[in-house]
Amino acid sequence: MTKIRLTDAVIAPEILVVGLAHKNDAKKSLVIESGDVRLDSKTLLGALNDVGATGKADEVIKLPGATTRLIVFSGLGSAQKSYPHETLRRASGAATRALAGNSSVSYALPARDIAAVAAVAEGAALGAYAFDEFRGSTKSERKIPVDSITVHTEFANKKEAKAAAQRALVIAQYTTLARDLINMPPSHLTPISFVEILKKAVTVAGGAAAGLKVTVLDEKQLKAQGFGGITSVGQGSANPPRLLHISYTPKVSKKSTKKLAYVGKGITFDSGGLALKPAAGMEAMKSDMSGAAAVCAVTLAIATLKLPIAIDAWAPLAENMVSDTATRPSDIITIYGGKTVEVLNPDAEGRLVLADALVKATEIARKAGGHLDGIVDVATLTGAQVVALGTRTSAVMTNNDDFQSSFLKAAADCGEAFWPMPLPIELRASLDSPVADLTNIGDRMGGMLVAGLFIKDFIAEDLPWLHLDIAGPAYNEGAAHGYTPVGGTGIALRSLLTLAESTI
Repeated sequence: MTKIRLTDAVIAPEILVVGLAHKNDAKKSLVIESGDVRLDSKTLLGALNDVGATGKADEVIKLPGATTRLIVFSGLGSAQKSYPHETLRRASGAATRALAGNSSVSYALPARDIAAVAAVAEGAALGAYAFDEFRGSTKSERKIPVDSITVHTEFANKKEAKAAAQRALVIAQYTTLARDLINMPPSHLTPISFVEILKKAVTVAGGAAAGLKVTVLDEKQLKAQGFGGITSVGQGSANPPRLLHISYTPKVSKKSTKKLAYVGKGITFDSGGLALKPAAGMEAMKSDMSGAAAVCAVTLAIATLKLPIAIDAWAPLAENMVSDTATRPSDIITIYGGKTVEVLNPDAEGRLVLADALVKATEIARKAGGHLDGIVDVATLTGAQVVALGTRTSAVMTNNDDFQSSFLKAAADCGEAFWPMPLPIELRASLDSPVADLTNIGDRMGGMLVAGLFIKDFIAEDLPWLHLDIAGPAYNEGAAHGYTPVGGTGIALRSLLTLAESTI
């Protein structure tokens, strides 16, 4: 696992990463941003101009150093007195990716407060990622990610800075877990193996001693107890479904302790079922469990950080496959709690497993007079999300504006892009069924919003709820950028962690 260290001492003579920005003048003059580390700027700027450096985001320029073996310039964009934390995250992450193959790297970026130092550490650690588990003959050719990160800062000896660095390390650790799960091929990640991987991760995180508890329902229990959504989606596969529940109860737990429930869509592979998807692009459907990966991983991160907030994480897990036992268009199923759904499209399966888990999460939390301060579902739910917002911005829908505002602030603070979307009441009528309580699809136009309205049907009116559609940002099929690799991104984990911190 990557190590993070803070220092205010002399930089080691190895590799030093600094920032490079450009002024908004006619010449786009370059500016070296190295925090409180002094450099021979005149000589270095001459060399940077000679190689055509621009200082744009995601640009990484390597030059021989005078007092270090290598000096690396990472683009910050337009020069500013104080850089946004996300700019620093991305710059340090881009540099870390470009320096794979080197074991140790030092960073001297313009971090003027402890939060900025944390952003540099976090971005650098998130950039130190590779998924090579299934490589054979080519594995030796791959460059190993940076192993040791040193952030140069005047705050190195402050307790708050050390805590921020530890938080950055925990975020990187559990984002790696989420990314690994997303990138794992469906030949190796099934509902059963997902559960086994998380059980081991819970043990490593401290298990019961850390306040963690795992419960699992198998296919027989799911059917017997009336989980019609998960059962219906998983019944066409040779790999049976599961419902995974990870709970975290802080050691200092009082009646006033806040409690959140996180529910993540866990379709370990989505063929579309009897509404078979086109072959082109189907390989990315191994990522249809990104929501489940995020909610499970963030719960372990919260436990590791010992936050004084209770968390219930739910992962409804199934494979949506084609077979003679698969759910047919027009089948009617009964969701946990009693509502019936006419399944017009077996490829709109994520909302079915989420419905089961959301009802169960609410029931468990409120049993015997318990409370729940909010519930969040996270899902790679609709292609319409990608059409509306692209591949780097996720959607958020809600029944509670205050809860949504708190989440959007948390997302902005941690650098994840979410955009609020409406739930127009006029679209709800398109989910009406002539033979059941509702259908699983409605109007095609506004499909992302219709999916949100379907899920809202299974939420208690007085319970603050957020629906996060992360379909585009969950899996990066383009080029790596900033601290984001190709493949699974781990999106939503940092926002859910920051939301939990702000709810305490």
